[in-house]
Amino acid sequence: MDLLNALVALLNFVVIPATAYGAQLALGALGVTLIYGILRFSNFAHGDTMALGTGFVILVTWWLQSLGVSLGPLPTAFLALPFGIAATAAVVLLTDRGVYRFYRRQKAAPVILVIVSMGVMFVMNGVTRFVIGVEEIRFADGARFLINANEFKKSTGLAEGLAFKASQAQTIAAAVLVVALLFWFLNKTRTGKSMRAYSDNEDLALLSGINPERVVAVTWIIASGLAVIAGTLYGLDKSFKAFNYFQLLLPVFASAIVGGLGSPLGAIAGGFLIAFSEVGLTYAWKKVATYVLPEALAPDGLAQLLSTDYKFAVSFALLIVVLLFKPTGLFKGKSV
Repeated sequence: MDLLNALVALLNFVVIPATAYGAQLALGALGVTLIYGILRFSNFAHGDTMALGTGFVILVTWWLQSLGVSLGPLPTAFLALPFGIAATAAVVLLTDRGVYRFYRRQKAAPVILVIVSMGVMFVMNGVTRFVIGVEEIRFADGARFLINANEFKKSTGLAEGLAFKASQAQTIAAAVLVVALLFWFLNKTRTGKSMRAYSDNEDLALLSGINPERVVAVTWIIASGLAVIAGTLYGLDKSFKAFNYFQLLLPVFASAIVGGLGSPLGAIAGGFLIAFSEVGLTYAWKKVATYVLPEALAPDGLAQLLSTDYKFAVSFALLIVVLLFKPTGLFKGKSV
């Protein structure tokens, strides 16, 4: 019985939260790795693109809710997602036309584009805060739990109750669907194959008649869609606050780099590795240890390796280790 309680506690506080968080990081890292692989620079504005897109989704969600529109057990934000993606893609494409394209035509060094993206990041952050505000916003509606802790305890007789939030299940399901569609697009469609060819060898792709501006535009649209979906799922699971997405940029980039920049598979693997590392190292293991170990060996303290205040330090540490010893990442992406 104690082992079952330990397993439920582990699922509650480590496995399920880390899986949902990993799915959110993986979607964000996929956007970063697509831009790096095709446009050849690290887009530091990606975190605030997630924030801006989620802000659009929240505004449309509020409007739909004011009209009495809902999806029943599902969040109304899912109805608002296409509008948020369209608005964000429009903003990003205008930014590319007005800013990035100039530097591409000048064949500016990647470091210049990185600095430019940091300027875009601060502008997006300011616009998002001005439009949506700086306070924490909870916009999730619909069903709260797929599995309720109290009902689980009553039905099983265990001391620990399993709680599986609807937002966590929606995040995992949405991530699986989006990743499957993305890989199908990249591997089966003509446009996706053009993007891969452009990423592998730009000069050869141009000689083959591939339109570079079309590839760039499609890349930005897909990256915007991934950013908005990831940001919305993160906001539904936790809450929305513009500054949180600025902080989220570190684990998103760490996921992409650890997995291998330019490698979609690497971005997914990196997202889950970073998520499980952050959650596992900052979780207080006392409850699980008390169930598993004999009473004499049970810890007196929290058995917590790191405080949750240092959660992002885990991402930073893994990022540094990979950059030092394996700069191409786990899946041999492009070196940083």
